[in-house]
Amino acid sequence: MASYKLLLLPGDGIGVEVMAEVERVIDWFNRRGAVSFETESDLVGGAAYDAHGQSISDETMRRADEADAIIFGAVGGPKWDSVPYDVRPEAGLLRLRKDLKLFANLRPAVCYKALAQSSSLKTELVEGLDILILRELTGGVYFGEPKEITELGNGQKRAVDTQVYETYEIDRIARVAFELSRARQSRVTSAEKHNVMKSGVLWKEVVTQTHKDGFEDVTLDHMLADALGMQLVRRPKQFDVILTDNLFGDILSDVAAMLTGSLGMLPSASLGAPDGQTGRRKALYEPVHGSAPDIAGQGKANPLAMIASFGMALRYSFDRGAEADLVEHAVSAVLDEGYRTGDIMADGCRLVGTQEMGEAVVKAMDRLAV
Repeated sequence: MASYKLLLLPGDGIGVEVMAEVERVIDWFNRRGAVSFETESDLVGGAAYDAHGQSISDETMRRADEADAIIFGAVGGPKWDSVPYDVRPEAGLLRLRKDLKLFANLRPAVCYKALAQSSSLKTELVEGLDILILRELTGGVYFGEPKEITELGNGQKRAVDTQVYETYEIDRIARVAFELSRARQSRVTSAEKHNVMKSGVLWKEVVTQTHKDGFEDVTLDHMLADALGMQLVRRPKQFDVILTDNLFGDILSDVAAMLTGSLGMLPSASLGAPDGQTGRRKALYEPVHGSAPDIAGQGKANPLAMIASFGMALRYSFDRGAEADLVEHAVSAVLDEGYRTGDIMADGCRLVGTQEMGEAVVKAMDRLAV
């Protein structure tokens, strides 16, 4: 039986609650599956700041480096609004991404048939939607230097964030996009702002050149990021794989989230480059939603994005396609049966809490695995 080591980082707010439901799914595989997992839990975000005065410790980073995959909940909340900027809860996640070189962020936006009416768009626009947004994660304006606020005198200040990309950063994320598209519809739409940003000019140039380097079987289109945002709302099913930078990917993936009905439904994967010896990538899996402090501790959180993120780990880190399909089919089954947390509630459905939704997924796995 294959065995893998997972580092669980629940974080803050509802991260703790939804992680508990992932552990329920992991336990199911340890009892029933052809694969087993050794898990270890640690602190990140505000919880780590409260314990250690920093958003992630060096020891936790060591454990993250040694793990086969990291399963991450959510960080942040108003409790830590006044902590120094460099130790804010979100800095722990940024350090994981940067230090582990997790440059490729995969954010699927899938609209389950049972949730098509929960979308803010008309049902016919979103039913059957299946988009993959590929966001560059370790470069761009979030990491560029200088990043500062300076005093100008007379009560004036200047804030600077620097958008920086080098050729290799764009080339490697483009290659991942083209490779992944071959298992889908072989269509990639690259989004940037070459009309007003020099980084956009370089982005378009490098993506075009990478496409010519062995990926001409994939259809490549270019679109300005603002126009793509408009088209996501106007006619979302025209897209398959969307390739974009850190900032625009952050924004566009949240737009895509609402097409599916709720942020609580979107998983994600953050991948590094393949290891030269094993071929395995460093990887972190997390739901797109945040820590939702307004409902934390109330058992109201939707755990399906967290569970689906673990399903992505099965697929992308462990090459366990059958097990990943089982998790995805179980999520779909409970939605078809009418189970709903508050964020996706609809008339005629059954309102459940976090734990009951997790239990329903495991029961569906029991049925589907027979």
